[in-house]
Amino acid sequence: MSGIGPVEPGDGTHVWDAPVPDLPPAGGPPRRRPPRLHGRSRRVVLTAAAATLLLAGSGYLYATRPQTPPPPAPSAPAYPSQVTTVVYLHPEATPRDAPARSFSFSVRLSVRSGPPVTVTRLTQPYAGLSLTTTPGLPFRTKAGSSRKIIINAHVTECGKTPENAGLPFLDLTLRNARAKETHGFILGARYAHDLSGALHVACGNHAK
Repeated sequence: MSGIGPVEPGDGTHVWDAPVPDLPPAGGPPRRRPPRLHGRSRRVVLTAAAATLLLAGSGYLYATRPQTPPPPAPSAPAYPSQVTTVVYLHPEATPRDAPARSFSFSVRLSVRSGPPVTVTRLTQPYAGLSLTTTPGLPFRTKAGSSRKIIINAHVTECGKTPENAGLPFLDLTLRNARAKETHGFILGARYAHDLSGALHVACGNHAK
């Protein structure tokens, strides 16, 4: 025998079929089927999945819930001059024991809101006129209330008072929990007329 090639079977011989090994399908390793779950295991898995979804949904609802705004910070009370008003009422009878060249009139002081307001001082702009009050200073007025104040005026020097009070006012020093301040209250034309008349009577017989 010479040459190279496959060996031919001779007479009376047979080629036995050799077992062919399993080959993986083209394109990758063989797929394995997932194990089949028994009824109880399936229920456990479904229950766990449902619980997970429930927790996720609850967390989302909690995160997106409407937020309650925080309460507003307490604001400071208003300045006393912002809540206090003073209006002129009318002339009053002069006390019997008042010195000569004296006269009296009344005003009403009101406090609209906030903490109580205390009046510690009451003055007017004329150097020849001094004032006292009933009730005496200091006095306190609560929010939502008013107080009648009788002002007793005494002319100390006629030359330092006006013949005609054009736009007279009262200066009040006020104090509350916020601040202490002095504020001028203009009492209007009727007060100016009555004050001018009282000054004329008080100083009519006295040279200025």
